[in-house]
Amino acid sequence: MTRKARPKTLSGFTYRIKTGCGTLYTTVNEDDGKVVEVFARMGKAGGCASSQIETMGRLISLGVRAGAPVSDIILQLQGISCHSPITVDDETTSSCADAMGKILRLHMAEREKACVKGECVK
Repeated sequence: MTRKARPKTLSGFTYRIKTGCGTLYTTVNEDDGKVVEVFARMGKAGGCASSQIETMGRLISLGVRAGAPVSDIILQLQGISCHSPITVDDETTSSCADAMGKILRLHMAEREKACVKGECVK
């Protein structure tokens, strides 16, 4: 597996979303306009939820650095359910994995909008 080395500094965007386990903060970092790593933290939760969220961030980062399309990662994460779904503003988030998929989908949509306006990073 060929993996791109991480630059010393990166720019990113941090998103907040409510989940059944608490508030999830996810930072999506980019290099040359492409997602290269994801960091995720649960607001005040600890234990199992935090470890699973950290694991998802690491695996997403590994995947994108190895060339996996972000769209494929989104498809894998969205729709995963757990015992604590939450509905906010008529949108249901069915798990922390589902929340991370939604954040990535939102991030990619926002970046696409910026490119349409001529503000592409590339």
